[in-house]
Amino acid sequence: MSTPPNLHGLSPAAREAKSWPFEQARLLLARILRLRLSDAERDLAATLFAQGAFAEAVQTLPALARPVIFQCGYGASGLPHMGTFGEAARPTMVRTAFRALTEDALPTELIVFSDDMDGFRKIPDNLPNLQMLEEDRDKPVTSVRDPHGEHESFGAYNNARMRAFLDGFGFDYTFMSSTETYRSGRFDAVLLRILERFDAIQAIMLPTLGEERRATYSPFLPISPTSGRVLQTPTLERNVQKGTITFADEDGTLTEVPVTGGHVKLQWRPDWAARWVALEVDFEASGKDLIDSVRVSNKVVQALGGAPPEVFHFELFMDENNQKISKSKGNGLSMEDWLRYGTPESLTYYMYQSPKSAKRLYFDVIPKATDEYLQQLDAYNRARADGGNAPAIDNPVWHVHRGAPPQRGSPVSFSLLLNLVSAADASTKEILWGFLQRHIPGATPATEPLLDQLAGYAINYYEDFVKPAKRFRAPDERERAAMLALVARLKALPAGADAEAIQNLVFEVGKDAGFEPLRAWFSALYEVLLGQSQGPRFGSFTAIFGVARTLALIERALAGELIA
Repeated sequence: MSTPPNLHGLSPAAREAKSWPFEQARLLLARILRLRLSDAERDLAATLFAQGAFAEAVQTLPALARPVIFQCGYGASGLPHMGTFGEAARPTMVRTAFRALTEDALPTELIVFSDDMDGFRKIPDNLPNLQMLEEDRDKPVTSVRDPHGEHESFGAYNNARMRAFLDGFGFDYTFMSSTETYRSGRFDAVLLRILERFDAIQAIMLPTLGEERRATYSPFLPISPTSGRVLQTPTLERNVQKGTITFADEDGTLTEVPVTGGHVKLQWRPDWAARWVALEVDFEASGKDLIDSVRVSNKVVQALGGAPPEVFHFELFMDENNQKISKSKGNGLSMEDWLRYGTPESLTYYMYQSPKSAKRLYFDVIPKATDEYLQQLDAYNRARADGGNAPAIDNPVWHVHRGAPPQRGSPVSFSLLLNLVSAADASTKEILWGFLQRHIPGATPATEPLLDQLAGYAINYYEDFVKPAKRFRAPDERERAAMLALVARLKALPAGADAEAIQNLVFEVGKDAGFEPLRAWFSALYEVLLGQSQGPRFGSFTAIFGVARTLALIERALAGELIA
């Protein structure tokens, strides 16, 4: 990712910005002022903010010096997937917008919280050593043996994968383990408060449950001292003075344990609320499927005397069959999958786009996301060259790169590279660079590093998805006549004709041949010449591939040599 940005001087533009991270940042700032300051202090803060004196406001009002906490949760019972990454990426976008809105004067922190003390109840069928995992069922994930044999527990294995990926993206975050947080005493105060206000918590939770579950529900899930399993069992007795609960262990023995020190785990909705209170969370993003859970957890927070965070709800990702992506099923794209075929920035861009709309997360979205990202980066740099900040901070790439987009993109689109790989049957980046260097004088992998990355991604994507699906066809009579006319016109082109001149020529040939709409003409070219129905601008393709090679390709197609 990019270097840390200078976010000073952006607050006037940030107050007017329309993109969703800035909308959320403004809501968050209003929450901070409402909860941390008195009426008089809010008036003073507003005056100082209007003057751009954010640092002075923080010095004058100590409550503003406490970090603004962004939080995202991660279930360590399954392998990390793309949605997990999005849960860190979206709060980071709001965090960057908040920093710009406040001139980077208010301290901020992103906590990535792993719920690794949760009982291991659903065993993914795509893991090794399933029998061993079955033996560890219902234990905290950090007590489940690692089926891969690489870490001290399955929770540690998943946590390591998550952290390595977030580190690779350059996220600025604080990692917290539920197991460590419970055992260290960080949650002790809020656990004792839940014990004290047990009846109030039950009054919130029980109406949300079915009749059978209500009969045995307790916010406390004791961990059996004998088996180590997280037990779904009623709380039979409570001792607020001692800070303990009594329950029936798996063998029926009445057992008393403290609610502190990691001897119990909270049910997930009270756990969420306890986390918000104990960590003083100010902002969290969550999926639309958790709206009801947020509402319930908010009530629990209030029962504990806390203030719920600002919550942003986003739509869920779906797989190729429009099914919800699930860690336990392992459907949809993994993070490694995307990074075999697309840039990290294209992934972050896809996370940014339309968070309130459900989107498919499968291989076929990668080329489009990559090219849209490149287009937005070009637009951002044009705006930057014109000397304007206000339009630029609403550009998606400002959020993708956390306020510091690179000054150079790629001179060639991903879709054009894919078609170049197809036409040239290129198996290495060196073959592709042979064409690219003729089109872009002086270009090398060193001077165009993004283009070099895209070349590698294009080869991978072509080999795995495009090549197996290629279906060449013969041209019909009108298409054949138009292609013969195109051959004649291309041969008559002056040497050194650029992509735009070639595109205009192809356009004119299709128009003269009576194609209506003209899109049908370009589709015919790609179906006959490349075995696919879509492609980039044909003029750009011809300019890079070379007019002579394009002529040879058309002549081979007309001779039927491309059809297997």
